[in-house]
Amino acid sequence: MRIDVVTIFPEYLAPLDLSLLGRARRDGLLDIHVHDLRTFATDRHRTVDDSPFGGGAGMVMTPQPWAAALDAVVAQGRTASMPSPHLLVPGPGGVPFTQALARRLAGEPWLAFACGRYEGIDERVYEHAAARMPVTVVSLGDYVLNGGEVAVLAMVEAIGRLLPGVVGNAESLVEESHEDGLLEYPVYTRPAVWADGDATRAVPPVLLSGDHAAIAAWRHQQRLARTAQRRPDLLPASAVTTTLSQLGLRLAVPADAEEILVLQRACWVPEGRINQAWDIPPLVETIDDVRAGLTAYRTWVGHSGGRLVVSGRARISPEDPAVWELGRLMVAPDLAGRGIGRELIAFLESQAPDTCRTAWMNTGDRSERNLRIYRKAGYRRMRTSPRYAGTVELTKRLR
Repeated sequence: MRIDVVTIFPEYLAPLDLSLLGRARRDGLLDIHVHDLRTFATDRHRTVDDSPFGGGAGMVMTPQPWAAALDAVVAQGRTASMPSPHLLVPGPGGVPFTQALARRLAGEPWLAFACGRYEGIDERVYEHAAARMPVTVVSLGDYVLNGGEVAVLAMVEAIGRLLPGVVGNAESLVEESHEDGLLEYPVYTRPAVWADGDATRAVPPVLLSGDHAAIAAWRHQQRLARTAQRRPDLLPASAVTTTLSQLGLRLAVPADAEEILVLQRACWVPEGRINQAWDIPPLVETIDDVRAGLTAYRTWVGHSGGRLVVSGRARISPEDPAVWELGRLMVAPDLAGRGIGRELIAFLESQAPDTCRTAWMNTGDRSERNLRIYRKAGYRRMRTSPRYAGTVELTKRLR
């Protein structure tokens, strides 16, 4: 992703060289360019502001430097595949910046940010920009800042960390606050018992039990309780999910591809680790590969609280029209342990045409958890050699 930022304080954006974003820049995942608005002024004092027409306190940023700066940004970054950026202008009168918006913006190849100061930017600049690129005014919250730089730092971090490869543990992207309308559960680490002065504070016993289903249930309840206590306004929109029927499965469309890609990375990173195979398709596919998969397979998706949390696909086997092939069975990690995966298998089986007599699926030969789930669903290992090395093929009679 390319990001351009226009500001009168370029040094304010120095933190973009730190931590995960700094590493993403060095690794080529983020291409960030910061432009000094004053270099586009035409007078020797590099003036970028003037008094407002109609009177009033403060100063207004003048149109000429902004028009020149934005035109330069487009000229410098334009390519055949990226003719113009999506311009985002931080301002208290804009649309709220949410996790859902961050995720949508993370799917765009080129973003530009205009950091206003003083009383704002001359309104004609928005008209100039809108004739050349999409423009969105975005509000970080219901308060006023001295300028847009702080908001840009927050937005670039929220957007950048959603790009594949920026955050090392992709599972964390689907277990965080606001990803499904709920706040995150409390977390603990060693020691299991901590002597805090005169008090002794222990980790909740369920986290030490090794019972993953019980842990998942406890965490879900903690998220509900914490959200009710701290942000009760979020609960009506949280769409708390415990069964597949609550998700309203529908056939995927190309616009779902970005979310499908994020979910499959989150679901397959553990599989890659278990099987010591990092070149498996779900981990190396591009967004174009995902879109192509929507054509080759019938793919179903289900959302909860505005994010995609479950997906699966199936097709009639190209090699045998009597076989119904299931694949890409995905349930967001924070919803694991509730039986949704088994319900998803049953749903996909129910979509098989009458001409299909058996179902087929495969998984990594070291994926013991998957194999247990599939065995409980009635699948048995095939005796033939698998199509792909390091995998196990399973089959089940449908009718």
